Amino acid sequence: MANLTDRVALVTGSTSGIGKGIALHLASLGAHIVLHGRDDEGARAVGEQIATRGGTTDLFTGDLVDPTVCRALVAFAVERFGAIDVLVNNAAETTRGDLESTSLELWDRLMAVNVRAPFLCMQEAVRHMKGQGGSIVNIGSVNAYIGEVKLHPYSVSKGALMTLTRNAASYLRRYRIRVNQINVGWTLTEGEQRVQRLEGNTDTWADEAAKTRPWGRLLLPQDVAHAVAYFASNESALVTGSVLDLEQFPVGAAGTW
Repeated sequence: MANLTDRVALVTGSTSGIGKGIALHLASLGAHIVLHGRDDEGARAVGEQIATRGGTTDLFTGDLVDPTVCRALVAFAVERFGAIDVLVNNAAETTRGDLESTSLELWDRLMAVNVRAPFLCMQEAVRHMKGQGGSIVNIGSVNAYIGEVKLHPYSVSKGALMTLTRNAASYLRRYRIRVNQINVGWTLTEGEQRVQRLEGNTDTWADEAAKTRPWGRLLLPQDVAHAVAYFASNESALVTGSVLDLEQFPVGAAGTW
């Protein structure tokens, strides 16, 4: 099992869903966790869960569309715990839109949150990781390769994130800072539940979706969290620039969607 004892991990978008699962799991492995989200109440609830299990955490709320929030978030982590060892860029906007219907405002917001914010958080974190090393894990999506037509700006942003990951990994190896990405498949989260209801699907949508998966269920946040722990820990000490497709189908295989 990965060991993250006394390492400082910042997880963006960690008030619910995949980010929450990541934060809880890294805390269980001994990491000090900096939580982030736009929902102060949600962040406090996750922090309380970690505290009841003996973990140490603090929270920072703010919208990553604001560049000053991105930099202040990393600065807060260093000020609170004295260092930053692990950065998990998980926060993302997933608002639907195809090539014709996507507005400029929506396009700009998704690019700001899904690409620019990870870039800014990485840039700020590297300042503190130099000399000590560190691990950056970007949470992407299998939509990065082509994506559903209704997820046009989201898919493009995740493709850009994948290039950012590999380019940064190539540069940051000189500082022994590792950068890897996890391209996540269809995952059962609170956010996915809301989206499915908004799209008019019944309460049994998850059961029906599970029937289409080879292993009989959708991915869960803890599945992603275990992969993050691998990349965050010394278990992947010599791995950088990798993209893990965390999905039940090989990308491009018949039946993927």
